[in-house]
Amino acid sequence: MVTYVYWITLGILCVFLLWVLIRANQTKMGIIVAIIVFITGVSSYFFHFQQVFVKHYGGVMTLKVPQGQHHLGSTWKDDHLWIENYDPIKNICYFNEYSRGNLLQGQVVIEDCNPLIDKN
Repeated sequence: MVTYVYWITLGILCVFLLWVLIRANQTKMGIIVAIIVFITGVSSYFFHFQQVFVKHYGGVMTLKVPQGQHHLGSTWKDDHLWIENYDPIKNICYFNEYSRGNLLQGQVVIEDCNPLIDKN
């Protein structure tokens, strides 16, 4: 829910700034300012707010499991999301980190992990 509020607020802010500067006969400046505010808002969301919103305030985030892999689990470490997937063809488990802005993504590879095989 908070994610939608963020985007609606950003849109309203951009339109409001554009409207105010157009009314002041500063159309070119209004367009430039609105674009700068929009780019700053989008960058702030993807590089800072996305995972904070999801973890702390019930925001929305979508990730896709790579083709051919099975999702095993996920966990939070601070504000970073770790996803565990299993590739049955290669018999490898992957722990992938989704950090803020996806700049510093870690990956742990466990070979011969066999998580889906019943050993009874």
